[in-house]
Amino acid sequence: MKGILGKKIGMTQVFSNDGRIIPVTVIEAGPCKIVQSKTKEKDGYEAFQVGFDELKKEKGIPKGRLGHFKKASVPLFRFLRELKLDGLEVGVGKDIGKDISVDIFNKGDRISVAGVSKGKGFQGVMKRHNYKGGPGSHGSMFNRAPGSVGASSYPSRVWKNKGMPGHMGDENVTTKNLEVVEVKKDQNLLLVKGSVPGSNGGYLIIRSESAYTGKKG
Repeated sequence: MKGILGKKIGMTQVFSNDGRIIPVTVIEAGPCKIVQSKTKEKDGYEAFQVGFDELKKEKGIPKGRLGHFKKASVPLFRFLRELKLDGLEVGVGKDIGKDISVDIFNKGDRISVAGVSKGKGFQGVMKRHNYKGGPGSHGSMFNRAPGSVGASSYPSRVWKNKGMPGHMGDENVTTKNLEVVEVKKDQNLLLVKGSVPGSNGGYLIIRSESAYTGKKG
């Protein structure tokens, strides 16, 4: 089970050996450091806390988090998340401060990428739920309205899970089974076929697909 934290740079395209154009997302993956290890005895589960995007100044960092970094003798990081990683011993101090770089992945690997999707604000049912809407001509007053949302005398309420206007986007999304097209170790870049959640500059969690399927690798 492999994992790393990263940042979405943007999208571009590369050419395959047979001349096909492949759309790819460029991800700055790592370098990350292990900040803390979680153990079953103390925390009830096993995992590693990993830090990404090093900060140069202490200004604006809460004192509790500042002490957390100093205790582990690691630099300050903007992005912290927990990952379950193979090949490292949970609770062993020597793994604290260990680097995780993009070279843990290889060309052709299958990965899953999690991030926060783009926020769309308040949207109507046609954009949010792909409703068809009403007629657009002949004096129709329906147009983009949601239409009937509930029954009359019974049950005299709106059914649960009815598609309604509301806030769209800005939620945790995971895109699975993406292919690694290229790994640029010297630049800490990961080129992934297709799109990943979030806007440019958004933080991402990249895991090997086995983290979801249960398969080894």
